[in-house]
Amino acid sequence: MIATEFRVDIPLWVVSEVEAAGRVLPTLEQRMALVNRLADRNFREGGGGPFAAIVVEQATGRLISAGVNRVLASHLSVSHAEVVALSLAQCTRGTWDLGASGAPRTELVVNWRPCLQCCGAALWAGVSHLVIPDDSDQMEGITGFDEGPVGEEWISQFEARGISVTKGIGVSEAIQVFQNYAEHVAKGCAVLYNARGTGTNA
Repeated sequence: MIATEFRVDIPLWVVSEVEAAGRVLPTLEQRMALVNRLADRNFREGGGGPFAAIVVEQATGRLISAGVNRVLASHLSVSHAEVVALSLAQCTRGTWDLGASGAPRTELVVNWRPCLQCCGAALWAGVSHLVIPDDSDQMEGITGFDEGPVGEEWISQFEARGISVTKGIGVSEAIQVFQNYAEHVAKGCAVLYNARGTGTNA
């Protein structure tokens, strides 16, 4: 019989971190600080890569959902932090459209530029604003991850679809998380999946 469902969940430690940070995060810096903490803890807990994301009400900072990378824990390559956070926000709101008329505008906060898959997920989810530390290749250079062929014009493509993008929030903290992860991998304490030059499609 073929599989008829799949499941992705977040561990209880994420809930604890969210409660400790507070359910309302007024500033972009506070929102990114939580994301970087979640990302750093995630790989140490063995759930997946050093990535996290939250969805908040853009104006107030009220937290709607939080996600971390769950690829290793779920055995599903689509279980990226952005997909998890967006999906949980959609579950909370009871709609696939996080930009539905009459609802508060939503913001996705991620600890680096979204990969190819997550750019698509963010575009289709209906968020109004994306916040990232940076969109350079520095993360890939540090960690070895392959984020896919994200075009140089990705920000203008987002903005053309009504999604504003803010860069430059929590950059040094994000880079430190990636360096921590690289050291963890070098010690044999984490699995670097989706790396260039590895796997069956190398």
